[in-house]
Amino acid sequence: MRKMWSVAALVGAMATSGIASADGDHDRARSALERGEVLPLHVIIEKVERAYPGKVVEVELEREHDRWIYELRWLTRGGSLTKIEVDARDGTILGKKGPRVSMPVDEAGGR
Repeated sequence: MRKMWSVAALVGAMATSGIASADGDHDRARSALERGEVLPLHVIIEKVERAYPGKVVEVELEREHDRWIYELRWLTRGGSLTKIEVDARDGTILGKKGPRVSMPVDEAGGR
């Protein structure tokens, strides 16, 4: 029982250690969504899921060269962890880094 409480306390401490920065990121993302500068995250995830069957592990929303980019760490059905970049304004898949996964036909210029 003591071990369980120790693990729970550690997990709680880890979860609360980044609250200030997480709140700032959340507010920034909400503002961009409200201004119509980005698509909702669920729309982005659905689009990536159709192109690369799998599940999202982590998401970052970054401002790069005057545009918003969603960076998704994605776990494919085959078990590969891949980073996929998506234009947050229109959902265009910009590229991926990680194990070899073919670009989808509609995003790779008709390949």
